[in-house]
Amino acid sequence: MIALRLFITSYPSPSSLYPNSHSSCLIPLSAPIFGPLCSTAGALSSSGVRLFSRSGCTSTYTIRSAATKPMKSPAEEDWKTKREVLLQKRVRSVDVKEALRLQKENNFVILDVRPVAEFKEAHPPGAINVQIYRLIKEWTAWDIARRAAFAFFGIFAGTEENPEFIQSVQSKLDKNSKIIVACSSGGTMRPTQNLPEGQQSRSLIAAYLLVLNGYTNVFHLEGGLYSWFKEGLPAVSEE
Repeated sequence: MIALRLFITSYPSPSSLYPNSHSSCLIPLSAPIFGPLCSTAGALSSSGVRLFSRSGCTSTYTIRSAATKPMKSPAEEDWKTKREVLLQKRVRSVDVKEALRLQKENNFVILDVRPVAEFKEAHPPGAINVQIYRLIKEWTAWDIARRAAFAFFGIFAGTEENPEFIQSVQSKLDKNSKIIVACSSGGTMRPTQNLPEGQQSRSLIAAYLLVLNGYTNVFHLEGGLYSWFKEGLPAVSEE
């Protein structure tokens, strides 16, 4: 249940002999706010909801929603910070033909971080799929708010970071594995005139998470799997 916490400060009328009182209460979102608390009028100010009762007392209610955003995860770190770490860890970008050669000749594994449905539609032979983002699953207040935000823009299949991404990778690849991380577009760490810090992508976010968690041989697929398929390189699909 979503709840609102009200911090109440009551200011008595001049004729009142009682001192100021301070209290806090937790009420369900579904409960009427003005009904039991005030019988006349209410106004919304920058400091909260100000209620006026028949006795002349004025009470200010500061409403703070419990639907607050969780703490920022490593995947949500600024792209500038991610890029600096990737460069420090010597994460190298390779084009699709170089990636195919490394896969064939040097036992590199292509880690496809796209959604499962895209992976099943087409992927390089031997690639391993661990999606870095998934459809929103939970029904916390924050997740409900995010669903509503996606729906506002006509997107009814909103995604969220996959909290089991690293755990799933670790179950399939040890930390000495030679990995090429791939997504659809690829992104880039190379600066350009229009993009002086390059362009973030799902595969670069995944590479960042991998190096943070001790993976030492991480490469990145420049141009993404879009370029792989466009070049006519080997691809397989799953029913």
